[in-house]
Amino acid sequence: MDPYLLRKLNRERAARRAVIHLTDLGDGRDRVIREGDPVAGDLGAAVAAAFRSGRSGIVAAEGREFFLNVHLPPARIVVIGAVHISQALAVMARTAGFDVTVIDPRTAFATEERFAGVDLVADWPEDVLKARPLDAYTALVAVTHDPKIDDFPLSAALKTGCFYIGALGSRKTHARRVERLTALGHGADEIARISAPIGLDIGAANPAEIAVAILADIVRALRRRPLAGDGA
Repeated sequence: MDPYLLRKLNRERAARRAVIHLTDLGDGRDRVIREGDPVAGDLGAAVAAAFRSGRSGIVAAEGREFFLNVHLPPARIVVIGAVHISQALAVMARTAGFDVTVIDPRTAFATEERFAGVDLVADWPEDVLKARPLDAYTALVAVTHDPKIDDFPLSAALKTGCFYIGALGSRKTHARRVERLTALGHGADEIARISAPIGLDIGAANPAEIAVAILADIVRALRRRPLAGDGA
């Protein structure tokens, strides 16, 4: 690879931005495509599909063959609240290939015994997220039921454009949450991005089943997310 392209690729990866190293298998010419860069025609459709799936491979377009080497930032799930749902979700999500962080200032809940092997931070979300900011490849899951803990990261996730934002609570609870987020300056379209009640509606009846519903909702959001520059 050309040293300039290699530097560009490494720079984008370090910044947690999605890129594809595209090589024309006919003449060997290559380039780095960032998510949001315009690519027309059938090749553009193949590039968009690769950004969503994360799978590298050979595609045929415009009478030629190309190899798409896809580099997506590792998708993360940041869970606000060290509750029973979070315990189940952390295990399932890591099995599915997600990086998981659990944040909760309540030290009675955020214990190593309850979250063995999990990236657990016993501090207030507003302090943690200053050093570890959210981004477009992060899913934010708020499950404490406590506005003092949940509201700041939910607002931060809306501002940042996390690919998934979910919050636990009934419709009545969420209506009050909408009022608070509106007071913080968020518009109705923004707030509508929040999955609340959280997760897919599968009739979940216990923490493990709720975790399944949340993880399925996150995977669907990741694979069907609008890409940068597509106007969605």
